[in-house]
Amino acid sequence: MRKTFILFFLFVSVSYAQTKGCTDHLAKNFNPKATENDGSCEYSSARVMVKFTKKLSDSIAETSGLIASENLLWTHNDDLSTTLYGMDTKGQIRKKINLERVKNIEWEEISQDSLYLYIGDFGNNILGNRKDLHILRIEKKSILDPTQVIDTIAFSYENQTDFEPKKEVNTTDFDCEAFVTSRDSIYLFTKQWKSEKTSVYILPKKPGTYVAKLKENLNVEGLITGATELPKEKGVVLCGYSHFMQPFVYLLYGYKNNDFLTGNKRKIKISLLFHQIEAITTEDGQLFYLTNEATKKAFIDNPQEIHTIDLSPYLKE
Repeated sequence: MRKTFILFFLFVSVSYAQTKGCTDHLAKNFNPKATENDGSCEYSSARVMVKFTKKLSDSIAETSGLIASENLLWTHNDDLSTTLYGMDTKGQIRKKINLERVKNIEWEEISQDSLYLYIGDFGNNILGNRKDLHILRIEKKSILDPTQVIDTIAFSYENQTDFEPKKEVNTTDFDCEAFVTSRDSIYLFTKQWKSEKTSVYILPKKPGTYVAKLKENLNVEGLITGATELPKEKGVVLCGYSHFMQPFVYLLYGYKNNDFLTGNKRKIKISLLFHQIEAITTEDGQLFYLTNEATKKAFIDNPQEIHTIDLSPYLKE
């Protein structure tokens, strides 16, 4: 009797065991029997059309970050200026806020939570040897006060040991232009000029000096320039472009515990040519706003612009 019970117990246990596989019905290798996503989903190539494009003011020709807050889209330039520009969804500047007593060495990204704004001053593409990488944390409720409450999250990369200046620009793998904030941590997504991958680093979300810990590497086959988190922490959408200036978005969703490799990873090209997309944000997780900085080189002459794309067909639950 005991032997029969044990065999029955083992049978029931196996029957209810998790079956790992691709759980995304949009994937080529969707497994309807899979109950646990193992990050193996593969997708057909896709291209999303731009729904709206508008030239931006020359005062934000080097737009480099983007968030949605207080019914406006907020952006900033990537050097010198310490002004935040609030735009409507058509790209018209409606409000300006100057951040006092701070410098803009190379602001590359802006993020937020309910209490703070975070601005990443960690652009490192020129020599690849900056030792003053940091993120500014600005208390939202003080931003209009004469004395703004601003502190600093300083960091270095745990695996960067060579600080010799690069002989050529845009050759380092320790550049960064994208990050998102979670409940207690910041996740950095590097811009790797040579490998065209992105490394994910994690550091605390409070003031101090830290060593950013390498979490994982993603083979995005491009240069990552921006990131935004989906509502209710359901995923992250990265933006970037290839060496041939083909912009794209890179979707991360269906993962557990912010372990991005365990979830779905899908790259979607954007129907724009020769655009240096720099920033991305969303209000509802369906319609996304992107900005590109002005680019003049060889046969390319694109002004700074704002664009909208609809990713709802690719993010169905």
